[in-house]
Amino acid sequence: MGLDLLDRTELDRLTTRRWFLRYCYAPEEIERAHRLTGRRRQEYLAGRFAAKEAVLKALGRGLFQGVAPRDILVGRAAGGAPHVELRGSAAQAAPGATVLISITHKGDAVAAVALTVPRDDIPRDDIPRDDIPRDDIPCDDISRTHDEEERRAS
Repeated sequence: MGLDLLDRTELDRLTTRRWFLRYCYAPEEIERAHRLTGRRRQEYLAGRFAAKEAVLKALGRGLFQGVAPRDILVGRAAGGAPHVELRGSAAQAAPGATVLISITHKGDAVAAVALTVPRDDIPRDDIPRDDIPRDDIPCDDISRTHDEEERRAS
């Protein structure tokens, strides 16, 4: 398991440097960031960076310890939840594993948690929704998730 927390503005100076963007972000993430502006772009890049740091920690690695962060693509699954795709050096560091991720934003804080699991233990998203017990549904005033906010910003 890995956890990372940062302020959304921590990367402002670094994200103006092309080498940093190319080292830390997959091409798809850079393309998405270029379509965003201002605070939303900051949140997006900070959230992805926190997610990558959490994944690296879950893999037992540090930022410059053999896995390029750009090889960790943080996208969205069909249902909108964050999804991690390991490529290149990241895939080699975790053969037979899948990474589950959660990203959250509150004010200027950005946090991410990653968990590596064997591929055979991946939670399935094909469970019929009628089979989910309804007494565990949270109150309506729960804060929106990062991905719901991202969909609204798109």
